[in-house]
Amino acid sequence: MQPAALDHLIAALRVLPGVGPKSAARMAYHLLQRDRRGAETLAGALDHALKHLVHCRLCNNFSEAEVCEVCASPRRDRRKLAVVEMPADFNMMEATQSYDGRYFVLMGRLSPLDGIGPREIHLDRLIARALDGEVEEVLLATNFTPEGEATAHTIGELLKARGLKVSRLARGVPAGGELEYVDSGTLAQAVRDRRTL
Repeated sequence: MQPAALDHLIAALRVLPGVGPKSAARMAYHLLQRDRRGAETLAGALDHALKHLVHCRLCNNFSEAEVCEVCASPRRDRRKLAVVEMPADFNMMEATQSYDGRYFVLMGRLSPLDGIGPREIHLDRLIARALDGEVEEVLLATNFTPEGEATAHTIGELLKARGLKVSRLARGVPAGGELEYVDSGTLAQAVRDRRTL
């Protein structure tokens, strides 16, 4: 029988995605036995994040202020709004340095089987943001999973019905990719999404 505090730590670590009981126990033992300083840093960082991070009033991404730096920047094109699923997708879009508009982070995607509907992904806030009088085009940058596609379709239909221009990220052969190594589904999509030169 192990101490209740250890059981509590293991149970707390299991809230992380993909962490089962054995992984959680290994992490707990490692932090307690081999890396107490790391455990203190982790605890402090988590406590700080919980106290200081909020959702940006405009884009719904995590921020330390009511309006995040991207939304507050006068250099961003207010006419463009990219819709992404998660903060990691936001970060990837920013890393490309190819998009100069603003964002809305859904913090998920529609998945009725998992109980995630329009309310959970803040569709009402997205529609209000898209109809703010400044946005002219909404770029749907959700993932190309069945849930991401369903989310993009639903949002696209709602916004087109309100007169907004809606676009979707292109799909196809990756830059530097060789056709013989591309899967047939990706290649077929690239053929369908071809553009005139």
